[in-house]
Parts: sequence; structure tokens; C-alpha cells
Amino acid sequence: MSRTDGAGSRSAADDWRAATEESFDLAEGPVWDPIRQRLLWVDIRRGAVLVGELHDDWTISIEDRVQTSGMVGAVAVSEQGDWILAGERGILIRSAAGRLVDGPTILADDSGRRLNDGKADPGGRFVVGTLKIDESPTTTERLVVVQPDGRLDDLDSDLSLSNGLGWSPSGSVLYSIDTVPRVVHARDYDASTGTAGPRRVAIALEEGANPDGMCVDADGQLWIAIWGRGEVRRYTPDGELTRTISVPAPHTTCVTFAGPDLATMVITTATKDLGDDELAEFPLSGRLFTVDAGVRGMPATWWSGLPSAGLPSAGLPQAVLPG
Repeated sequence: MSRTDGAGSRSAADDWRAATEESFDLAEGPVWDPIRQRLLWVDIRRGAVLVGELHDDWTISIEDRVQTSGMVGAVAVSEQGDWILAGERGILIRSAAGRLVDGPTILADDSGRRLNDGKADPGGRFVVGTLKIDESPTTTERLVVVQPDGRLDDLDSDLSLSNGLGWSPSGSVLYSIDTVPRVVHARDYDASTGTAGPRRVAIALEEGANPDGMCVDADGQLWIAIWGRGEVRRYTPDGELTRTISVPAPHTTCVTFAGPDLATMVITTATKDLGDDELAEFPLSGRLFTVDAGVRGMPATWWSGLPSAGLPSAGLPQAVLPG
């Protein structure tokens, strides 16, 4: 297995490739924009949104870096190229022209919480969860649907750490991760309204296997990043483990499929919480990895836009944020 530091380092069996030159503190939330042929992801604690180009040799070059004024948990993109961001306490909107404005506030300034993983649902709404910044025990974290008019509807309000999201290929089932109890919930989902039925535990992971971000492939199976294990696991919707992919970075954070045919798996990782000895043992930690997993992903659903955000298309203008 290669231990060189440059982008393009790869395993002997070509299972994975270290795709970026740069390591990130807490890379998360990769999403493929098929119109602009770009990969977007966030570096959460540094408040940055990265835009990368995926090359034929499986490497990813950083083409743009957008800085926000606080932490940023997730990004989704509209068909027109606008972004919705899970800012530290609320929603941010960035127009395709680069204007960054405030959207709805979700968390109070003194809550000790931040927004975490978020994705566009099959109807174009943004769904986003929360976590406690100091990681102290809690059972009050939320999973929120941001409706097109800016209204906030809670799907959950009793989570420990809201994390990865995904929908079945039909869009009729929502999968959501609660990391601390190591469970993946499933529930019926109405994409026309953004409402959901009662949740059930679809997957319960073993002690020490902490589920983080995830995606659903074209076959309807769930790919889950396992924080602390350096793994991405594939599960059937009823919880059967069918495959494990390992990379030389313990803190795998999320996974998606990218490229014109959605056949390139992209895995984000983190250096957060790794000591000097661990970083010496795993020098590729914090990089993005690419994998030919032999399966294809589903296209990411477009964010439908938020008229009340004050973009040129509609609504009253909001304060422009630095960045």
C-alpha cells in the first residue's frame, strides 16, 4: 500500500486513491453537480465550501474555495447553480453569481449547537440536522425540513447527534443517522410535502462503529462512513452488511458517487481528534479518496430554491455576509 503524500497515492489493488493534495480538518458532505461537472464539499470547522474537478486519473483538484463567517455543515446545489448551506446557526444562500445572504435561523446564538449534515430531499427541500458542539450527552437534537417558504418543520427533536441522510431510489423512504446510539432510522417519506411517517430502526451498528455520513446507490443500498474505523460499509435497507471498503484514514466522514456516470465513489475524511502518533501512522488522513466500487450512485436531487432568501429571483434582500 502506498504511503506517499501526493494526490494519486493508491492502494496496491487500486481499491482507493488519495485524490486531493490537501488534507482537511473535517471534510464532509460531498455532492456532485452534474451540470457544472464539479464536486462540492465542506470543511466544517474551518467554515469553507470547496469546489473540485474530478479528473480521469481519479484525482480531484480544488478549483474554488468559498469562506463563510462561521462553521458550515453541508451544501446542496440548485439546477441554476445556487447553493444552500447549513451555516453554524442557520441557513445561508449563495447565488450562482457569488452573492451570500442569510436564510432562516434555526438555532439560537447561545444554544451551544450547530447545524450538521444536510441534503436536498426528492422534492427539492433542504433537510438538515443539529448536534452539540462540545459533544456532551443530549437527546434534544433536531432534524429539520426547510420548506420553500422558509418555514421550519421538525421531523425529529429527540436525537443525540443528527448525521447522514439518504432517500430510497423512489424517494418514498428517508434514511437518517443518529450517531451516538449508532442507528440508522427509516421512515416513509412524502416528497410532495416534506412530511414523514413513524421512524423505525433499519440498521443498528455494533459498539465502536460510529455511523457518520451516508448515501444511497442506484440499487437502493446504503453506503455508510464509519468514523474511527476507516471504513465505508454497504448495507441493504433491512440491515444486512454486504461490503466494506477501507481507506488509510481512521475518520471517514461521508461518501457519495461522482463523475458523468456516477461510477466514482468519493470518500471524505478528517484529521479532527487525531493525535500526532495517529497522524504519523495515517498520513493521508483528511484527504478525499476515490474508489472504483463497481456500482453507480443516484443523482443528487436539486435544491429547489428559497424565494424568501433575497436572491435576485424573488423576496426581500437580506444582509450580505462576509465571504
